[in-house]
Amino acid sequence: MTTMPLIILPDPLLRKVSAPVERVDADLKKLADDMLETMYEAPGIGLAAIQVGIPRRMLVIDVSNKEDEEKDPLVVINPTILTSSDERSVYEEGCLSIPEFYAEVERPASVRVSYTDLAGKQQEIEADGLLATCLQHEIDHLDGALFIDYLSRLKRERVIKKFSKVAKHKL
Repeated sequence: MTTMPLIILPDPLLRKVSAPVERVDADLKKLADDMLETMYEAPGIGLAAIQVGIPRRMLVIDVSNKEDEEKDPLVVINPTILTSSDERSVYEEGCLSIPEFYAEVERPASVRVSYTDLAGKQQEIEADGLLATCLQHEIDHLDGALFIDYLSRLKRERVIKKFSKVAKHKL
């Protein structure tokens, strides 16, 4: 397994809509392993393929993320949110592509998602709590959206300006 470089805001690739995965093969399984390694190393609890520069509809999640818990990775290919609850929940979200910035985001408290697994089988998952939030956050990435899009325009512009300044200094 290899860690991959992360795409960081304001990289325009983060706003690209990801293409569907057409087949599950050995290359895709290796990508999933590399994405999990990258996510654990960061450390994070979710990572979309676009965040490592690959505009494909795939993401990895592991919300166990506690040292005393066994890892419980989930690889999600071509996800679709089928239903979302009217009930809302608020979590403080962060993003590996927007390092060291966190903000409270309100989303549906639970979702039902269909996806393809690494065996190529169609699956459905009902999720609530942190897993529901993480699934929605990562699926947003596949659609070219970021969690800062849920903030006020002023806050969002400040974050983008800050990361644009940092990016310019790295050139």
